[in-house]
Amino acid sequence: MKMKAIILEQPEHFSIQEIEVPELKDDEVLIQVRASGICTNDVRDFHGDCSYSYPRIGGHEYCGTIAAMGKNVSDRWHLGDKVVSYIIDDCKQCYYCKHGDENICEHHPKSTIFHNNNGLSGYGGFGQYVKAKAEDLYLYPEQTSFEKMAFTEPLACVVNSINRTQLTYGEDVVVIGGGTMGLLHVVLAKLRGARVILSEPMKERREKALALGCDEVIDPLASDAVAQVKTLTEGRGAKYVFNTTAIPAIAGQAVQMTAPTGTVVMFSSIHPNTPVPVDMGSIHSNQITITGAVSPTIKAFAQSVDLIAKNIVDPTVFLEKTIDFENFGEAITLASRPGTYKVILTFGE
Repeated sequence: MKMKAIILEQPEHFSIQEIEVPELKDDEVLIQVRASGICTNDVRDFHGDCSYSYPRIGGHEYCGTIAAMGKNVSDRWHLGDKVVSYIIDDCKQCYYCKHGDENICEHHPKSTIFHNNNGLSGYGGFGQYVKAKAEDLYLYPEQTSFEKMAFTEPLACVVNSINRTQLTYGEDVVVIGGGTMGLLHVVLAKLRGARVILSEPMKERREKALALGCDEVIDPLASDAVAQVKTLTEGRGAKYVFNTTAIPAIAGQAVQMTAPTGTVVMFSSIHPNTPVPVDMGSIHSNQITITGAVSPTIKAFAQSVDLIAKNIVDPTVFLEKTIDFENFGEAITLASRPGTYKVILTFGE
C-alpha cells in the first residue's frame, strides 16, 4: 500500500513522493493523518538550521483516525477513533523515564527520528499515514475538530512549562514573546489566576494578548523592558518569567526581570546557542531559580488533551491558516514569516 508524504531531501528542497505505508508491529496502530501543524522546529529543519539527517519527513503536531491495528492492540481502541499520539520515543527504562521525566529520555535523541543512516528520519506527521504504539495514544471526542487536535503537542509543551513552576493565584507573570507559544503561556497563566504581563514588540500581537485576557503589555523597543516590568511590579520583578524567544540577549533580560525568590523558565531553545552572561551573585543573593522546559511529559500531554477536549482552551484562536499538504511550499513560506501564528497542513479524507 502506498501513501504520499512530504520528503525534505535537503534544506529547502522537498518533494511529495509516494512511499510505502509503515508496517505495523503487533502493538502498534496506523493513524491516517488528517491535520498536522508546522512547528518552529519544522521551519528550522526546512532551512537547514539543525543537525538532523536527510532525507526526513517532519511533522510532530499530527492527529487523525485509526486506520489499522496490530493484533495485540487492546480492544479499547477501534477503527475510526480520533486520536493523537505522544511523540517522544521514550524507552521506559532509563533513569529519566523511571522518574517521570520521559520527555528527556536518554534514548529519544539517539532514535531514527533525528538520525537515520539507512533511510528516512523524522516524526512522520507530514505524510498521509504514520504509525504509533497503542500505549501512546490519546482519544478525542468525535465532535472535536482535527484543527483543534493538531494543537495538542504545542499546548502540551506549554502545560509542561507551567508545570515546572508553582504558579498560583495573584502572582505576577511575565511572558516574553507573543507568538503562538507565548500567547498559549498567557492563556494558561490566566487559568492559574496570575496577573500576566506580555513583552512583545509587534503591536498586533500585543492587542491579541489583551483580547485574550492579558493584563498588561509592554513594547520592549519603546523603552527598557526590564525597567518596564519593574515599574509594573513595585520594583520587584515578576515571580515567574517565561522566555519564549530564541534570542540570547533576551534570555539574559528574562533573568533580570525575575523577582527575588522567583523562577525564570527558558521555554525556547536559543538560536544561535551562544553563552548568556548572568549575574550569579544576584542569583545567589535573591534565591532566583533558572530552569528549562522542553517537550511534554506524558502527564502534560494528557492535560493538554483534557484542556482541548473539554473546551477549556480553544487553541484555534492561534490558527493562521489551513493549507492542503500538497501545497507545502505555500505553507512553509507562510510559516517562515515573522508574525505568523500556527499554519496547519490538512490531509483530507
